[in-house]
Amino acid sequence: MTPFPQLSNEDIDAILAYTSHADILNPKPVAAEAGSNVAKLPPSTAWMTYTVVFILLLLVIWVYFMSHNGFLKLITTIALMLVAAYFGYKGLMSIGVDQKYKPLQPIAFSHKIHAGDNKINCEYCHSSAKHSKTSGIPSVNVCMNCHKGINQYTGPVNSEEEKAFYNTEIAKIYDAIGWDPQKMAYKENYEQKPIEWVRIHSLPDFAYFNHSQHVTAGGIQCQTCHGPVEEMDEVYQYSPLTMGWCINCHQTTDVKIGNEYYAKIHEELSKKYGIEKVTIADLGGKECGKCHY
Repeated sequence: MTPFPQLSNEDIDAILAYTSHADILNPKPVAAEAGSNVAKLPPSTAWMTYTVVFILLLLVIWVYFMSHNGFLKLITTIALMLVAAYFGYKGLMSIGVDQKYKPLQPIAFSHKIHAGDNKINCEYCHSSAKHSKTSGIPSVNVCMNCHKGINQYTGPVNSEEEKAFYNTEIAKIYDAIGWDPQKMAYKENYEQKPIEWVRIHSLPDFAYFNHSQHVTAGGIQCQTCHGPVEEMDEVYQYSPLTMGWCINCHQTTDVKIGNEYYAKIHEELSKKYGIEKVTIADLGGKECGKCHY
């Protein structure tokens, strides 16, 4: 009996034909499709703003101490208070916002290789995203579904050192679960080691978010929130995940009508509000209790 009894002989033949193809074993980097609707993060120009503000602040302080004009000192004081209020507000609003956070992981898992080059569906590893509140972190058993047979990296590399690096990362999976790639078997009485992944995306306890509600019911693509993960060697927090960001999405995202039930709701709401398109906000996506209760 095979490890995958649900596969027919035709399925197995198709898999063998697919994996024996030279173009598959040595995939070439795929360029992003033209007109892709996944936004790119612009280069940061914050340092320019901070430099200008710092120079102006020094100038204002110099005027304050050097001038004997009472009115000018009043204007300077107001300017200092406004600057302090601006940066104070900006600092407070950035608390808990970890956009671009990219921690070092115990295994250098490349989403670019898996989701990009090899076209593995996100939900193969994060299967609970379709059915659960959380997307879940795949167990090592899920990794072994493929890496029982893939013990070396065969994709494009720039050097032998790079290939050796990826092979070392694959070996970490075997070390965690106790797999012997030479004997093609699990080691007996092996004490397995958990892979301590570092969490990247984290919402506060008072905010409710359900993956299945967005992925299954809403038909939202992973890239909408997580960015172009298929291009990331190291995953980072792409979006700010703030309340304003969520509400803006609810206000601009049209409801996808996939059956007669939603078609009827769409027709009723269109008549009620006099609109042609219905957004998530029209269905209650801006109500406080939807995310905070």
